[in-house]
Amino acid sequence: MCGMLLADLVAAHTTVRATRSRKAKVEALADVVRRAGDEGDEVAAVAVRYLGGALRQRRTGLGWRGLQSLPEPAHESTLDVVEVDAAFETLSTVAGAGSKAVRDQQVADLFGRATVDEQSYLRGLVTGELRQGALDALVLDAVAAAAQVPAGAVRRAAMFAGATAPVAVAALRDGEPGLAGFRLEVGRPVRPMLASSAPDLDAALSGFAGPDGAPEVAVDGKLDGIRMQVHKDGDTVRVWTRSLDEITDRVPEVVELVSGLPADRLVLDGEAIALDAGGRPRPFQETGARTASRVDVDALRASVPLTSYFFDLLLVDDDDLVDAPARERLARLAGLVPEAALVPRTVTADPEAARQVFADVVAAGHEGVVVKDLDAPYAAGRRGAAWVKVKPRHTLDLVVLAVEWGSGRREGRLSNIHLGARDPGSGGFVMLGKTFKGMTDEMLAWQTERFLALETGRSSHVVEVRPEQVVEIAFDGLQRSTRYPGGLALRFARVLRYRDDKTADEADTIATVKALAPLVDGPSEG
Repeated sequence: MCGMLLADLVAAHTTVRATRSRKAKVEALADVVRRAGDEGDEVAAVAVRYLGGALRQRRTGLGWRGLQSLPEPAHESTLDVVEVDAAFETLSTVAGAGSKAVRDQQVADLFGRATVDEQSYLRGLVTGELRQGALDALVLDAVAAAAQVPAGAVRRAAMFAGATAPVAVAALRDGEPGLAGFRLEVGRPVRPMLASSAPDLDAALSGFAGPDGAPEVAVDGKLDGIRMQVHKDGDTVRVWTRSLDEITDRVPEVVELVSGLPADRLVLDGEAIALDAGGRPRPFQETGARTASRVDVDALRASVPLTSYFFDLLLVDDDDLVDAPARERLARLAGLVPEAALVPRTVTADPEAARQVFADVVAAGHEGVVVKDLDAPYAAGRRGAAWVKVKPRHTLDLVVLAVEWGSGRREGRLSNIHLGARDPGSGGFVMLGKTFKGMTDEMLAWQTERFLALETGRSSHVVEVRPEQVVEIAFDGLQRSTRYPGGLALRFARVLRYRDDKTADEADTIATVKALAPLVDGPSEG
């Protein structure tokens, strides 16, 4: 038995859940990470994954329903993290005739050795419910503290590695020199740079103003497509989504375009989008469905062709541009990619010119704009002040917490969704209201199936669900509310689309909602 018991992780998880102090959270996690590192690389890798709320195996064949009838819990903690990982690895390989019986027996064997707290923890790992308890950023800071290395060095290594576990192993074993070995590599996707939000264009532009007035910024059109990162290495082109899922075989148009660019090695950041005959964006669901399907790609390409738009360049041949200012990256991009495949962009210091770009982009049917600092490096995996997105309507990416059964025409289908903003402090979600508006018949059918698969319990007409599904909500404003714990409620909320390209960890936070304080209007809601 190794020296790292599953009970050690459960205790750290309990401490993290019980405090709002970020310092206390990091200290609790760092203590476990440090002890895991003392036990060796394999233990450290598994422990860090589990602290972040994720299994190493992408699929185990288990779900919430399969974990409802568990054996009596053990009275003593004996499970170590490596044997738990091995058990899940065995579960992930079960297939074929009789697989259910085999899987049930393996679940009984594993969970029968777990205490009641360990059973709850393991169930959370399987269902993904723990991911909100120890966010990846928190674990990265804990790794830095445990290894006594700068947090910035850990975060930089993680953005290039695309995962936390290998970075933790390197930091604990070799310190800062070990982290220096992580760099941009063609063929290994990096975490994408993300944009923060502003309520309007003037607010976005004011954030870039300095003592000498307004600097030049890039104003990019924000397209309603699928974020993609494209790597070229000689004759090989590979494409990943923002969540680092590979979709190369689903987007031959993208592969063909990048294959023809005049460089041997490339890393590009951009969007793939389906346009109609007039050049306007088709509904996002069509783009999403096209990039999600592996079936009959040629036929889908003919009916829903994709257009590529690139907006950043991270590497070209032997030049790593991640740390180069955006001004240089964008100039190199413009000299490499055909104009038709570049995102609409205007570089200006004139607010009026920026407003015109915004108006033109919205009139063309797109989402809005992203204002970019021309002196900033590419900060992969971070949502900072260097990129600021602005949309013409107020929208939030929220998480569905529960769903109510419909009535009348919607009887028999799940309809009214309960909406929550992420609360990094508690690791949970803050409810902001409900809505059943904006749902088509197709959406109602889809969400009924989707949320029943995420069900964790029922009470009366409400189905409680795992907080995993992100939904983009448009709303007219906010109002003060005593009904909801955040003190705010959405006014006239309506569904725009479900965001399968985002995880719950990427949903908007309650702090983001509260930052929209100028939108609070109307009567208080009692």
